[in-house]
Amino acid sequence: MQSEYDAIIIGAGVNSLACAVHLAAKGWRVGVFEQAGTPGGAVKTLELTAPGFHHDWAAMNISLFAGSGFFKAYGEELTGHGLEFAPASHCFASVFDDGKWLGVSTGPGETRARIAAFSEADAKTWDRLCDEFPGTAEYVFALLGNPMQMHIQGKLLAKALFRKGFAWAADLVRFLLSSPRKWLTETFESDHVRATMAAWGMHLDFAPDMAGGAVFPYLESMANQNFGMVIGKGGAATLTRALVARIEASGGAVHCSARVARVIREGGKATGIELEDGSIVKAKRAVIANVAPSGLMDLLDGQSGDDVFDTKMTKFAHAPGTMMIHLALDGLPDWTAGDELKSFAYVHIAPSLEQMARTYQQAVAGLLPDEPVLVVGQPTTIDPSRAPEGKHVLWVQVRMVPGEIRGDAAGKITETDWAQVKEIYAERALDMIERHAPGLRAKIIGRTVVSPLDLEADNPNLVGGDQVAGSHHLSQNFLFRPALGHATGKTPVDGLHLTGASVWPGAGTGAGAGYMLAQKLGGK
Repeated sequence: MQSEYDAIIIGAGVNSLACAVHLAAKGWRVGVFEQAGTPGGAVKTLELTAPGFHHDWAAMNISLFAGSGFFKAYGEELTGHGLEFAPASHCFASVFDDGKWLGVSTGPGETRARIAAFSEADAKTWDRLCDEFPGTAEYVFALLGNPMQMHIQGKLLAKALFRKGFAWAADLVRFLLSSPRKWLTETFESDHVRATMAAWGMHLDFAPDMAGGAVFPYLESMANQNFGMVIGKGGAATLTRALVARIEASGGAVHCSARVARVIREGGKATGIELEDGSIVKAKRAVIANVAPSGLMDLLDGQSGDDVFDTKMTKFAHAPGTMMIHLALDGLPDWTAGDELKSFAYVHIAPSLEQMARTYQQAVAGLLPDEPVLVVGQPTTIDPSRAPEGKHVLWVQVRMVPGEIRGDAAGKITETDWAQVKEIYAERALDMIERHAPGLRAKIIGRTVVSPLDLEADNPNLVGGDQVAGSHHLSQNFLFRPALGHATGKTPVDGLHLTGASVWPGAGTGAGAGYMLAQKLGGK
């Protein structure tokens, strides 16, 4: 291990690795230090259930990465280092208690026809949204893809006003501030259509009534309709492996099982790190921490030198947690609503806005939801290479659950320790799937249940199992992620920068925070 680098990056998540790739391309010697035994953070693939069955630990959908500015710049090189995508044309669907289903696919007219079966008026609205999407997406993606600095965002607003006019720009701002329920009920008349799109808000922490959440159901629905979905060939770890290979090819290094104990400061400047084993590694130009705000304070022994900043970091709010269920199967679920559902990457069990709102409130109150939202991922229908021939893996995300259990909304589970509760609660989730796909349990070859605390133990950024590394509610998003004045990753310590999903533009596999910081430090 080298004792000095130009830049030291703490944590080996996607943002860290993207940052390292760009800095290395600009001639910096970069060392990445990861406390876990495997790089990637939430983006890694493991044999969790049985030999030959490859499961994405947390993140499965890497569409944001495929569409990112970072991939546009480095995609050819990463492909040369083994990155492979598996595209999905049947992206996501929802199943309902009345036996019906609705799904979004890229085929001409497919999604429209399914919506028309519920409401012709909604089908016409869908047509209009699809027609308007390129013009709207230009500004929304520019907002999400640029640093959250007033002069940059001000130019974007001025451009929208000049080209689109005040009324259009005002409508866009209103939309960005709207809750999923507000926008969906204004826009669609079918409860089935509303629920199908609203499920995407629950991938973050936007229950139906949370202001600022409308944009996520909109973007996911429109993007999937227009571009499809992308997962990793062989598993999401294809992304991580390619990034690491690119770093190493540039003379950088990624060190795993190397927990950083603290950031070393000399004269008010970050000059290196101390590892848990006492080793000292110097940084000539920058120390970059891909950690949650609470983790940053730990690295600084609780004090940055700016009490206001420290208070903001300490009070940074996290979203409710997630539980994961990984299954090795003899065959795909037999969905009673129709065999066509077997071809979808995701099947949501989130039947109504009311159920989603109730689930969120129960989790926030510390209760195990009586009926959680389930995201049932079927990656092997897109990428058979993840399992032995004729076999499948199922990736089940249980949203939302509390990191600390205070009780059970259903009044049935009395234990409060996740070590005991996770297997019991997994049965509740499997019961929900069985209602829509009878016989699932008979297909199970092996299973592994990952509790919120298991997720946090593997990756301390996921506090309480919060897979999005911090609430995205308006008070903690845009200029306020992670706090006002620090959306670019700036800290009060000279030479120390914060990156990752806790920094603007937030969660996802798009590598935005890491790439923008690298461009700021090393140049574009």
